[in-house]
Amino acid sequence: MGTPHNSAKKGDIAKTVLMPGDPLRAKFIADTYLENVTQFNAVRNMFGYTGTYKGKEISVMGGGMGIPSIGIYSYELFHMYDVDNIIRIGSAGALSDDLNLMDIVIAQGASTDSNYGYQYNFPGHFTPIADYALLEKAVAVAKEQGTKVTVGNVFSSDIFYNADKTVSDRLKAMGILCVEMESAGLYYNAAYAHKHALTILTISDHLYKSEELSADERQTGFKKMMEIALNLA
Repeated sequence: MGTPHNSAKKGDIAKTVLMPGDPLRAKFIADTYLENVTQFNAVRNMFGYTGTYKGKEISVMGGGMGIPSIGIYSYELFHMYDVDNIIRIGSAGALSDDLNLMDIVIAQGASTDSNYGYQYNFPGHFTPIADYALLEKAVAVAKEQGTKVTVGNVFSSDIFYNADKTVSDRLKAMGILCVEMESAGLYYNAAYAHKHALTILTISDHLYKSEELSADERQTGFKKMMEIALNLA
């Protein structure tokens, strides 16, 4: 019963899980949007909840910071709890001149500097990409809401404070929209498990415009992104 990182029992977790990095954001989503909520995990304060949204069962659980962290939690959800869909909802630093604070990006693909993919011994460079059905539905939901989204390639970095100050320019030159730290690991895990994953991001800072949101604004200001994800259950 359970894992070293998750005290849930089989059946406690819905087939679709929303996964913010911050466990307090998971609590915020459960408190704000879900009905009939039960908490299934508090190990290491990585809170997880299951409830209903518009009558459909859905779970939300923190995933932590970085590919090693989301790699553990998403692997367990896919392989040990029979979860079919994981939707990462998080923040990102924009590179594209066309993006501004609070804009929403959907990660069609996730380039990375991580070595996480070495374990698969893939003969070449495996490209971690989103599940197309979830991507298509997310875009449709956003259109129904009147929410503009940008779809494209993001960069999942293992390094937050990078000693190489040329990295951003080189990513931007290749059309990378924004930088975050988890999506490639989630997409690798989904591919290996033959499951489904999608990342939806809200721009919290811009690497070229010197703009950023406060921690409180990140916590509560991402409602459009959250509502798109909730409607994918």
